[in-house]
Amino acid sequence: MLDRNRIEKSLTRLVSGFESLRHDGGFVEPNLDGTPGDYISFDGWEWPQGVGLYGLAQLWLARGQDAALGATLTGWYERAMERGLPPLNVNTTAPMLALSLIWREGRDPRHGALLADWAGRIMHEAPRTPFGGIQHDVSDKVNAGELWDDTLFMVALFLASYGQAAGRRDLVDEAVRQFLVHAQFLADRDTGLWFHGWTFEGRHNFARARWGRGNAWITACLLDLFDLAEIPDAAAVYLRDLLRDQVAALLPLQTPAGAWRTLLDDPSSYPETSATAGFAYGLLKGARLGLLCPRAREAGLRALGYVLDRIGPDGVVGGVSYGTRMGHDLQFYRDIPIQPTGYGQSLAMLALVEALKETE
Repeated sequence: MLDRNRIEKSLTRLVSGFESLRHDGGFVEPNLDGTPGDYISFDGWEWPQGVGLYGLAQLWLARGQDAALGATLTGWYERAMERGLPPLNVNTTAPMLALSLIWREGRDPRHGALLADWAGRIMHEAPRTPFGGIQHDVSDKVNAGELWDDTLFMVALFLASYGQAAGRRDLVDEAVRQFLVHAQFLADRDTGLWFHGWTFEGRHNFARARWGRGNAWITACLLDLFDLAEIPDAAAVYLRDLLRDQVAALLPLQTPAGAWRTLLDDPSSYPETSATAGFAYGLLKGARLGLLCPRAREAGLRALGYVLDRIGPDGVVGGVSYGTRMGHDLQFYRDIPIQPTGYGQSLAMLALVEALKETE
């Protein structure tokens, strides 16, 4: 039986752990414009912080727009706007998702103007692949002709969320299009899992890596899309079938301890907490909504237990793999180092927020 008290205390520690993240001088990755990249500390504007903010925003909503969390969120964006925002790419779009939720509830005109400008630039300036996919360009690299799993979480969910809140059907339709295009080239027909990426330049799936966190982005996305926006029936049916197909492949790959590995179908790769948290969130949510079978809920609860055991006394989630570029061989994924990150905190938050609903 789930212990609500433990979950609540763990969520409070997770918030503290996220806010305490600091860059320790490692993982220095300069951006294309010469500025230093910051993928770890709380105040950096990048995709790890963006995913982390989404977890905080979901917790804020679940707690009835808790004033302290609200202040943390709005304070973060105030500081960022004072500093000035970085150039637009897939990964720097990630913080816009949480901001769209904040704006949906409060309608601050400054936030609204920023969101409208960013969405417009995605629609008209973001580089595209064949079939109209958003090319996965990031702060330190142009990935010509490439589609990645990550883009759906970093960009498509924002377009859906802001588009719905702003009454912009064109943005919601674009989000759905991105899901369909990415599914065409990343969903593995042999297994039901998803590959990390696809290149139109070589027309292949790189290492054909069925990467854990990439698949967790997909599981979470395929559920959250329907929370954030109204999706046309035909696309909704297809995307939910993709979710069920993926979950059927995931369930046999869970380790006895409740985790999934950084390469889902490779027993030599290590168990990874952020992917496990993302799957826990998706499996529990999908089962609660009646989209997934009871076995999915049981697997989600085992995964939740694994995640809870990896939240340290300081609130930092252990066993999280560092940001993962596109690998050209499977050993690349096995060698990714472990590092506390904002997305590790956030995916654990999402899993625990969903678990709270199990206790109600």
